[in-house]
Amino acid sequence: MEILGATLRVCVDDLETAIPFYERLAGGSAQRFERGGVEVAAIGCFLLMSGPPAELEVLRKVSATIAVKDVDDTHRVLTELGAHIVAGPIASPAGRNLIALHPDGSIYEYVDRNPS
Repeated sequence: MEILGATLRVCVDDLETAIPFYERLAGGSAQRFERGGVEVAAIGCFLLMSGPPAELEVLRKVSATIAVKDVDDTHRVLTELGAHIVAGPIASPAGRNLIALHPDGSIYEYVDRNPS
């Protein structure tokens, strides 16, 4: 399993207000998409999310998004290490992903850029 980097997940009340701040902070432009009723803006190492409170409550439980070279390999390694795969691997707008519950109780999303 090869980890390529991590993205900080930030739930915000107003995406339109938050985007200019994070664009200036990260020195880049927002890449926007929607998934399951949640509006998302990826800006540098930040993933801003805004949407219905019930959806954001679930998203807040995921500590970070970790970019990996291959989700299938990551699935194998996590399983061998005793992690519980909560969801995936499935296709997402950013690539294939999975959600894993680590033995210590932490929850992370792992995503690759490989097409489904």
